[in-house]
Amino acid sequence: MAASELYTKYARVWIPDSEEVWRSAELTKDYKQGDTVLHLQLEDGTDLEHKLDPKTKNLPHLRNPDILVGENDLTALSYLHEPAVLHNLKVRFIDSKLIYTYCGIVLVAINPYETLPIYGTDIINAYSGQNMGDMDPHIFAVAEEAYKQMARDERNQSIIVSGESGAGKTVSAKYAMRYFATVSGSASEANVEEKVLASNPIMEAIGNAKTTRNDNSSRFGKYIEIGFDKKYHIIGANMRTYLLEKSRVVFQADEERNYHVFYQLCASSHVPEFKALKLGSADVFHYTKQGRNPVIDGVDDAKEMSTTRNAFTLLGINESYQMGLFQVLAAILHLGNVDVKDRDADSSIIPPNNSHLMVFCELMGVAYQDMSHWLCHKKLKTAAETYIKPIPKLQAINARDALAKHIYAKLFNWIVDHVNKALHSTVKQHSFIGVLDIYGFETFEINSFEQFCINYANEKLQQQFNMHVFKLEQEEYMKEQIPWTLIDFYDNQPCINLIEAKMGVLDLLDEECKMPKGSDDSWAQKLYNTHLKTCSLFEKPRMSNKAFIIQHFADKVEYQCEGFLEKNKDTVNEEQIHVLKASKFDLLVELFRDEEKATSPTGVAPATGGRTRLSVKPDKGKPDKSSKEHKKTVGLQFRNSLQLLMETLNATTPHYVRCIKPNDYKYAFTFDPKRAVQQLRACGVLETIRISAAGFPSRWTYQEFFSRYRVLMKQKDVLPDKKMTCKNVLEKLVQDPDKYQFGKTKIFFRAGQVAYLEKLRADKLRAACIRIQKTIRCWLARKKYLRMKHAAITIQRYVRGYQARCLATFLRRTRAATIIQKYQRMYVARSSYRRKQAAALAMQCILRAFMARQLYRALLREHKAIIIQKMVRGWLARQWYKRSLAAVVYLQCCMRRMRAKRELKKLKIEARSVEHYKKLNIGMENKIMQLQRKIDDQNKDNRSLTERLSGLEVTHAAESERLRRELSRLRCAEEDAKNSNNRVITLQEELERLRAELQNTQKEKKAIEEWAQKYQDEMEQMISELKDQNNLLKNEKNDLNRLIQEQGQQWTEKMQRALKEETAQLETDLNEERSRYQNLLSEHLRLEEKYDDLKEEISLTVNVPKPGHRRTDSTHSSNESEYTYNSEFAESEEGSRGVEDVTKASLDMALFLKLQKRVTELEQEKQGLQNELDRREEQFQRARARDDEEHKKARSAELEYESLKRQELESENKKLKHNLNEMRQSLMSNAGAVSAAPGSPAYKVLLDQLNSSNEELEVRKEEVLILRSQLVSQKEAMQHKDEKETMTEPLHYVEDVQKLGDAKEISQAYMGLKDTNRSPLPDMRKMNEDGELWLVYEGLKETNRLLESQLQAQRRSHESELEALRGELQSVKEENNRQQQLLAQNLQLPPEARIEASLQHEITRLTNENLVNPTEDPKAYRISVLRRMIDLMEQLEKQDKTVRKLKKQLKVFAKKINDLEGGQIENVSPGQMADEPIRPVSIPRREKDFQGMLEYKKEDELKLVKNLILELKPRGVAVNLIPGLPAYILFMCLRHADYINDDQKVRSLLTSTINSIKKILKKRGDDFETVSFWLANTCRFLHCLKQYSGDEQFMKYNSPKQNEHCLSNFDLAEYRQVLSDLAIQIYQQLIKCMENILQPMIVSGMLEHETIQGVSGVKPTGLRKRTSSIADEGTYTLDSIIRQLNSFHSIMCQHGTDPELIKQVVKQQFYIVGAVTLNNLLLRKDMCSWSKGMQIRYNVSQLEEWLRDKNLMVCGAKETLEPLIQAAQLLQVKKKTDEDAEAICSMCNALTTAQIVKVLNLYTPVNAFEERVSVTFIRTIQNRLRDRKESPQLLLDTKIIYPVTFPFNPSSLALETIQIPGSLNLAFLTRV
Repeated sequence: MAASELYTKYARVWIPDSEEVWRSAELTKDYKQGDTVLHLQLEDGTDLEHKLDPKTKNLPHLRNPDILVGENDLTALSYLHEPAVLHNLKVRFIDSKLIYTYCGIVLVAINPYETLPIYGTDIINAYSGQNMGDMDPHIFAVAEEAYKQMARDERNQSIIVSGESGAGKTVSAKYAMRYFATVSGSASEANVEEKVLASNPIMEAIGNAKTTRNDNSSRFGKYIEIGFDKKYHIIGANMRTYLLEKSRVVFQADEERNYHVFYQLCASSHVPEFKALKLGSADVFHYTKQGRNPVIDGVDDAKEMSTTRNAFTLLGINESYQMGLFQVLAAILHLGNVDVKDRDADSSIIPPNNSHLMVFCELMGVAYQDMSHWLCHKKLKTAAETYIKPIPKLQAINARDALAKHIYAKLFNWIVDHVNKALHSTVKQHSFIGVLDIYGFETFEINSFEQFCINYANEKLQQQFNMHVFKLEQEEYMKEQIPWTLIDFYDNQPCINLIEAKMGVLDLLDEECKMPKGSDDSWAQKLYNTHLKTCSLFEKPRMSNKAFIIQHFADKVEYQCEGFLEKNKDTVNEEQIHVLKASKFDLLVELFRDEEKATSPTGVAPATGGRTRLSVKPDKGKPDKSSKEHKKTVGLQFRNSLQLLMETLNATTPHYVRCIKPNDYKYAFTFDPKRAVQQLRACGVLETIRISAAGFPSRWTYQEFFSRYRVLMKQKDVLPDKKMTCKNVLEKLVQDPDKYQFGKTKIFFRAGQVAYLEKLRADKLRAACIRIQKTIRCWLARKKYLRMKHAAITIQRYVRGYQARCLATFLRRTRAATIIQKYQRMYVARSSYRRKQAAALAMQCILRAFMARQLYRALLREHKAIIIQKMVRGWLARQWYKRSLAAVVYLQCCMRRMRAKRELKKLKIEARSVEHYKKLNIGMENKIMQLQRKIDDQNKDNRSLTERLSGLEVTHAAESERLRRELSRLRCAEEDAKNSNNRVITLQEELERLRAELQNTQKEKKAIEEWAQKYQDEMEQMISELKDQNNLLKNEKNDLNRLIQEQGQQWTEKMQRALKEETAQLETDLNEERSRYQNLLSEHLRLEEKYDDLKEEISLTVNVPKPGHRRTDSTHSSNESEYTYNSEFAESEEGSRGVEDVTKASLDMALFLKLQKRVTELEQEKQGLQNELDRREEQFQRARARDDEEHKKARSAELEYESLKRQELESENKKLKHNLNEMRQSLMSNAGAVSAAPGSPAYKVLLDQLNSSNEELEVRKEEVLILRSQLVSQKEAMQHKDEKETMTEPLHYVEDVQKLGDAKEISQAYMGLKDTNRSPLPDMRKMNEDGELWLVYEGLKETNRLLESQLQAQRRSHESELEALRGELQSVKEENNRQQQLLAQNLQLPPEARIEASLQHEITRLTNENLVNPTEDPKAYRISVLRRMIDLMEQLEKQDKTVRKLKKQLKVFAKKINDLEGGQIENVSPGQMADEPIRPVSIPRREKDFQGMLEYKKEDELKLVKNLILELKPRGVAVNLIPGLPAYILFMCLRHADYINDDQKVRSLLTSTINSIKKILKKRGDDFETVSFWLANTCRFLHCLKQYSGDEQFMKYNSPKQNEHCLSNFDLAEYRQVLSDLAIQIYQQLIKCMENILQPMIVSGMLEHETIQGVSGVKPTGLRKRTSSIADEGTYTLDSIIRQLNSFHSIMCQHGTDPELIKQVVKQQFYIVGAVTLNNLLLRKDMCSWSKGMQIRYNVSQLEEWLRDKNLMVCGAKETLEPLIQAAQLLQVKKKTDEDAEAICSMCNALTTAQIVKVLNLYTPVNAFEERVSVTFIRTIQNRLRDRKESPQLLLDTKIIYPVTFPFNPSSLALETIQIPGSLNLAFLTRV
């Protein structure tokens, strides 16, 4: 095809871009041959001229049509190239949120960095059993394909998961293993699949670490082989590991971490068992803090440690070993903190008593001196001597780190070995599936030995991948018989030879390691000399002599030679190993057990059994041969292990998963094109595309091609042979025959041909659309013109008429307006005049009154002012006098003080002067003498003064008394002065108050004047406002009335809705309860089948028959009580009848399991009720201690009385049994007598029984009276207590008022109350008369209110008491009437029936009284009452069973007595007849009439069951005989057993029937006809038991004759429950059988088959064709499903299945069809299109039509298809605007939000005219549905079975008319 045909205007191409790698552009001008420039326009509208390469002149890549974008398989793209692959992945990842895409045989998985709900159990079940091309791409699809091919081809499989760090390899491998563990299950009881999954946490803890690219990066490769047995159940697993990154133990880059287990240990250091490890925070240890980021966001290391320990425990590693492992890991951390110091330039030393080294030695159990010595020394050996040489600090640190790495590698190896031991199985392995989780191609800024080994491994894997792809392509061509031409593809064998061949990189590296003085530089020179000129893939960097470059298949990688030799040797100090071997730590010795003396240890040694490790395991030579020639290097070992891996992969069928990392920042759903392209090139995806594109990548079947390109054919081109039609059309459409090839079943196209055909198809469809549009638009335009013309004429006519009417109206309105204006103006003028006149009169009146009041107030103020002036002037005069007097006194004091101060000052000056001192000093001696004389004189004076002083004291005492009296008088005067002062202050305050009042009066005057001015305006405004308010109130009234009516309607509707919702909720709860019960029955059936299988296995293994164990009814529960009677009665019956050989029916194991389960549930419920009761009782005791004690006493008395009553009943039962035995013995002794006279012993025994029964009746009456009296007294006590406790405070006032005798006492009480309530007044004389009366009035009103409330409370109390008394009186009357009626009825009953009826009635009455008895804690009391009632009912049930047995025996003996008495009964006197008990009337049997019973012998029961159930062919019975015949026959046999009162026969027949039906269902449970037949017969048998049970609710449907056939002796109500459970089990078996038949048809018939031909367009598909994994099994259509539904319906109708049951079955069928179809639609992108939605809706309409034909539209089946219908509508509706989103949200109410979003994401256009759903629209839908409360589950549960019910369906068939055909071989049955 010429380029000019493709590169035309509007063609879209891809051009390179530096940012986005590839950008889309559109041609704006056609390309012509020889053009050097392409004229393009980018998507943003920018014009661009793209220059072509002048040398190659290669045109840019063409872009695929939009309908191919987003394909599941990249090989389905018409143009296969890098930009197409990148764009397709981006669209799926960003727009559709799809992370998986097929690329031929490769699954491309993009890490979303977000948890997606696509890995649940429902998704696993959906992919289980499906073909790989049928569903959307998924890791589960790859796992299912591997599992299926293993089972089908019996060949081992491998899943190879690769990708760079952070791409999600480990997670993908984990999900694959989870899929195998879920679908296959374990063949043993050891839960191997759980152990396989449990190994993941362990390996992640010890082998994963945080890197800059991934928080959980696997730092080793692993290959896990999951073993399966012959039934393809998991039996075990085995793990191989590769290239553990040991250097991470001692060094981590920035933002990285060591292995997780170290941080888990540090985070758990607080755990008690880890205290001995002496750990701390991760920031303390050198080996964990180098990355400076010890915490991962969202990860709890302590919790992860708990998970790791649980996984160890699950794998069988006990606590001691676990602690040993953690001890070694802690020792490694402490070893990293050992500090080495320089001693000199050539030696080093560890300081003594280094704490971390001491902890290390303590944990490892080694000597401190030895370890500290050999950490700083090494031993050198020569031929003759051995030297110990110290090493410098750097070498010592390197030796320390090497030891840490070596210990960790040994520990890693030991853990892997023990994990493999735990996963090992003793069962022989039949096949396995291997999961390879290995590192992808790596290139960093600095690449070392690890990257070299990783890239070497990827080269080998890429070669194997290319060969496998090439092989598959060749097989496909040969299968289709297409000429095979060799496809040129990249072969990386030269690169592999460069690495591993002789004299290759690894060979030269090993050789250099053997050299004594080998170095990295010398090795680099050897590489340059050997390969630089001979190999084009080897290069030397320009600026370095210590690096080399290798051209790998993905990219060029530059490796730094530094460290290659050291890492390849992986050397550790030999003496350090010896020290560790001498340890006392058992686990450490075990780790180094395989070490030899001359070993050069490496990281991980290859294990036995083919298990490979990347670390080196040395040759086990003799200890003295320790030379380096015998040491295996790491490179050699890795090459060997890689070779083993490749051999394993080549022996299996590989499946490839390539993981892509979308960005380096771990952003969710963010796509970086540069990083994606780099990884796509590295992982081989683009190589797969290139190989596919080199041949014929596009492949169509002839039918698909014909369906897709039918529009390009003419009618004459269509031939009956589709293959010839396709050939003829292709020859016309594509001229170059090399562009396509015809195979046997497919057409193969070169790349680009499908796009060319799609272009032709789109052009043809576009031309057809244009023609259709032209014609339709013409028709629409003409219709529009005619419609507009007619509308214009009509509008003109109506407008003209309207204008004329408007003119007439205008004239009339003008004249009317003139008249209205005249009268309106007159009214306004008159109203204004009247309003002004009224205002003037009002103003005059107001002003005159105001002036008179003002004059009065002025005169009053003047009078009061004169009085005030008089008082004030006198007060002022007195004040002036006092002030003057005080001032004069004050002035005198001041003058005197001033003079005294002056005199003092003079004296002081004089005393301080010098002359004064001189005078004093002169004549001092004389003065001293003078002083001596003066002292003597003074002594004399003193004596005289003392005498005078005594006299003065007497005088002073008299003067003091006088002064004291004067002081008291002054104080009184002071008090008077103070009082006068207070009066003055009071007068001043009064004056101020008067002034303030004067001001207020003036303000009031101004306000009144202002008010008078505004009065007129306010009145007018008020009137207008009142009018407006009146109108508003009227409007509000109308609105309120309307609102009330609307609210009434709303409340009515709301109540109706609430009622409907409540009804629906109750129905839902009922269905859920039924569903749970029926699920329990199905589980019970499964356990029963398992029990039967185990029983058969035991019977096969043990040949010795065991004696049968006979069980009595004492071990049976209520559900089996109808099978047999209790042990006591069985023993008494055996004693009377002697030793009989009775064949016991086999024990029904199902009922036994059911009873055990029921007993457990009852015990749990009892325990729960007991706990609740205890809790309530504790609360009750704390709150009401005293009342609780009384209640306990009453309750204990009642319980004692009830226990006495039970003892009396039990003793009475024993008496009855004893009397019955006496009667039996008497009858047996007189059995030979011809007749029994009235005086015979038997007759006397009966009389005695009658008398005892009468006595018992009297005793029971007394007990009833006693119980009644006790309960009545208890009730009265409870009521009295409640009344006392609930009395409120006002009742105390009521009681006080009642105590007052007359009105006088009441009035006195009122006066006292008034005095106490009245607040004290400051001066009662100041109060005027009006205030006193107001106070009295308020007090009187308060008292009246109080008395009225008290009287009302008293009246209510009296009324309630009166009502209670009336109710009690009425209840007593009713109880009296009931007792009289009961007594009258009891007198007509036999004695035993009297006792039973009396007890039943009394228990019912007591229960009712107890239930309504109020207590303080109603819930606790109700629980206690219910417990008592349950106890009484259980005792009553036991007594009832015994009484029924005695009654049946009495009937038997009465019948025998009748037979013995014969005709002598007439001789009995009437008195004697009255004393005899009333016997049941026996109906004589007429032998000539058939009574609808069948008689058989006991030994024929097995034959009956065998011929009627086990060997019966349902088809013959359904066609030739009446429906339900086996059920009728069994019931007729049961009737006869009931007629002869043979309980053993009834029990045996029912048990045998049930067991036989279960047996035949177990044998032929997969046959729908058999299951349907026995479901119909079981239901019919159940209906017969109900119809003829004698219950009134069933008898009303019977004819009189049928009522005569009711069962007379046995109550089989409990057996009906057992049969109902059996019917439920059969129904579930029927649904499963039906589901197995329908399941393969649903997807093909409902989704894949085109019911409407030509609607669905078939899109191009890739390598993953549908049904590619299995052979063609035929195609099912919708007609196949309908035919199968018709078959089901006809079979059920033939078998006579109830119509209601048929409706339930059909509803379940339609649910399965809808659920399976919807689930597949949600998981298949190719099915989500507009045309497929139309197909689905058509198919659903066909199913609805089938329902209408069968009259089943009301069965609820249509509603089960509602989710599918809405999903189909969602595919067809518009999906653009907000209105569309709102319509979708309201329409899809049966779909969940997850399902709606999934369908929108998967929506795929099939034709170019359709558009994809935008991301914005999907987000709008999500926002609108955010508030929905629903399950997040995506898929519907197809295992749900709706709860089934069996409505009663009576039969009109008369039993006596049934004839037994001879074909049933039932001749041994006798008609009765």
